[in-house]
Amino acid sequence: MINIGIDVGKFKHCAAVLDDKTGEVLIKPFFFNNDQEGFELFYSKVKQFIRRKHSVGMEDTGHYMINLTNFLLEKKFTVKYINPRSTSLRRKELGITAKNDKKDSLLIAEMLSEKKFWRSVSRSSLETARLREITRLYHQLQEQQNQDMNRLQRALDIVFPEVNKLSWTRYSKAYMQFLAAYSSASSIAGEDIRNLRKALKTEGRGRQCKVTAEEIKELAKHSVGDDNIAVELEAKSVIAIINTRNEQIRVLEKKIEEFSHQLNSPIISIPGISHITGMTILAEIGDIKDFPEAAKLISYAGMDPLVHQSGKYDAAHMPISKHGSRYLRKALYQAVFTVCKYNPTFQAYYTKKRNQGKSHRCSQGHCVRKLLRVIYKLLSNDLSFDANLIH
Repeated sequence: MINIGIDVGKFKHCAAVLDDKTGEVLIKPFFFNNDQEGFELFYSKVKQFIRRKHSVGMEDTGHYMINLTNFLLEKKFTVKYINPRSTSLRRKELGITAKNDKKDSLLIAEMLSEKKFWRSVSRSSLETARLREITRLYHQLQEQQNQDMNRLQRALDIVFPEVNKLSWTRYSKAYMQFLAAYSSASSIAGEDIRNLRKALKTEGRGRQCKVTAEEIKELAKHSVGDDNIAVELEAKSVIAIINTRNEQIRVLEKKIEEFSHQLNSPIISIPGISHITGMTILAEIGDIKDFPEAAKLISYAGMDPLVHQSGKYDAAHMPISKHGSRYLRKALYQAVFTVCKYNPTFQAYYTKKRNQGKSHRCSQGHCVRKLLRVIYKLLSNDLSFDANLIH
């Protein structure tokens, strides 16, 4: 086996080649730039080993290795990632105190000999990583959107607290368009009615706004809102941010749905699981083959019960370990909420746990674990959901 170790850097990388059997250094550590010219230099030096049994290893650190990984896979190299914590511990074991690129490339090459240190990387795993980035960004934007909506309402409570008494839908197109132009009662009260009507007029089809310019102006005239230019400008700024972010969210939703249709995963066959939720769960799980049994997947999701060896625990409120991805757990709880609506078996299981005296959250946790077992079976066997298989 030929082991090729690469110490990844921002501007340049360092590589070395070892013979796994003899420990002989076949190519001493050399540097190459993190660009196309540098990649080609690396390829010219190591291409002689590509037809032999080999591994190219590097630390799974941030994003600096992504472009290099794409290049290596395109050139048909066998690529493996090593956990940086493992290399750090290995350095301590060997008494290496200072980081040294050349020594690290040799260390990484050496660690490729032991399976416990690395995981394989493939095109599909990179696609999963890309999907995970997209779904996580989607959920981050949704969280930020909720925060900014609260900021907007706080501002309106100060400059025009009566505005939400009107019969329009909050955050609708008309609502956001009008408030972007007039964000306070003081700015509306003295405005020409024709301009207010113009601000209410939205383009495109759909339900027209029921609120009239006359209603808004009359309400503004008698508003107790503070004439505060700072808060008014903050409201306008937040509205612009919300509108921009809505566009970004729509782009991500479309991309996630494209991924879902492309992958055609069995997880989407489960009634109640949407494209967004399904792809989030799939992206966070990764390769189902990494889990030898459903219990391992449950533990990975942080849904395994946290039971101490000593002392008593309250079975009605038994905590979970919460290891792993918060995005996965959030998606699972969202999924189980709708799955319990659509599937009688899950409904009955939730009711059973509640009748046993368990809290709502604890009962949901049991349903999430049940859902994970179903997901594990479907993904492991490439099966579509069948309610008759659940018991």
